[in-house]
Amino acid sequence: MNETVHANRKHKDSVFRMLYSRKEELLPLYNALNGTDYQDPGQLEVTTLENAIYMNMKNDVSFLLDAEMMLYEHQSTWNPNMPLRDLFYISRLLEKYVSGESLYASTLIKLPAPHFVVFYNGSQDAPEDLTLRLSDAFEGRKGYPQERKEPELELKVRFLNINRGHNEGLMKRCRTLREYSEFVSRIRQYADGETAIEEAVDRAVTECIAEGILADFLRSQRAEVIAMSIFEYNEEEELKKYGQAEYRSGEINGKAEGKAESVILALEMKGTVPEQLKDRIFSEKDISLLEDWLKAAIGADTIETFMDRTGLKEK
Repeated sequence: MNETVHANRKHKDSVFRMLYSRKEELLPLYNALNGTDYQDPGQLEVTTLENAIYMNMKNDVSFLLDAEMMLYEHQSTWNPNMPLRDLFYISRLLEKYVSGESLYASTLIKLPAPHFVVFYNGSQDAPEDLTLRLSDAFEGRKGYPQERKEPELELKVRFLNINRGHNEGLMKRCRTLREYSEFVSRIRQYADGETAIEEAVDRAVTECIAEGILADFLRSQRAEVIAMSIFEYNEEEELKKYGQAEYRSGEINGKAEGKAESVILALEMKGTVPEQLKDRIFSEKDISLLEDWLKAAIGADTIETFMDRTGLKEK
């Protein structure tokens, strides 16, 4: 079987997504993570959302297998907000999953058990294997009695460092992940110094093909892989520059835009957001006000209620 996973193309593509766009490669990754031995890629049912609202709250690929729903995402920058992002995403996935069912029926609607994994290969140091929790973001828990209580809402994301030399047990169990890690490592190694990134990527691709590292994949997709790798490397370097200069105007605008996107995502869970309202939210640069709007969006039953509570109905 040569079936392709329809990964999230609304967001910019990446080598990682492209590599795991085939079920034949995705299934061994699942097996390596879970200690299973599934053999039939046809058992995978892809559930990745294609809605444009997820352009900046992306999920690279999600799929169903044996009553479990897996959500995988690749990242080259550290992001502690993954549990919140995945909460929004899984809510929409489950809403789609139970479409046609009555939530008021007397029988229990069975749901697949969700699992969230982030594959990190950024250049900054990061833990080997870490669990990110939604409750870490809850205000007022630190130092109070409620900190010792189990939170009433929780979502856990497994964070895995897949850089060369990390999680070697997992790498041994999954050939493509190990070879992908080696490929990225060589690009960084060759680009370190005076070598142009274009030359570094071309050298890494040529060497990996010659040495049998992702050889078939790189040989068949060479031009696209080179273009993607150059883009990803340049983007990572730009993000590092932002991190070295906190509170520059560009970063402040970026934070405001990120808050605005969270507000829109929360509202999308209530229904269709009018374009005029989206424009108003995205035009706001006051981060504290955007935080208030986010709380209102989460707490409102409808978009109309949100607009009434925030005074945006007349704007």
